[in-house]
Amino acid sequence: MVKNEKGFTLIELIVVIVVLGILAAFAYSRYTTAVRDARISAVNGVAGGLRSAVALVQGQYLITGTNPVTMYDTTTVAVGTVGAAAGVPTGAVAGIGNAMRQDLSVAGSGWTVAYVAGGISTFRPTPPNLATCQAAYTDTNGNVTTATGGC
Repeated sequence: MVKNEKGFTLIELIVVIVVLGILAAFAYSRYTTAVRDARISAVNGVAGGLRSAVALVQGQYLITGTNPVTMYDTTTVAVGTVGAAAGVPTGAVAGIGNAMRQDLSVAGSGWTVAYVAGGISTFRPTPPNLATCQAAYTDTNGNVTTATGGC
């Protein structure tokens, strides 16, 4: 009696493994590109939120002329009153932090926020928390900039 064994040959198995390896390499590169694009979109979204917050606070300052500015929901935002900083949220937490109405510095928010009094506040996604992947707010003039080269 001769038994006919059915199965795959060693060459067939090796070909399947090689093909799966090639597909995995393409999938990994597409995945890393998608992750990078998501980080860039997140940074641009925070930058848009910062710009909107500054515009709302400036508008409210023009209407009321008071410092701090009291927003519709009774949140108060510290603003500058002289020159280019007139109506611009100044300071970190009491200024742009209140204007954003979302504390991105809370652990688990996915952001690392570095507030520098009288200077620049940076908003970086975590991980990787790279200096070249951030939205930055300058409280002396209200400018918002983004750096997405290292995302």
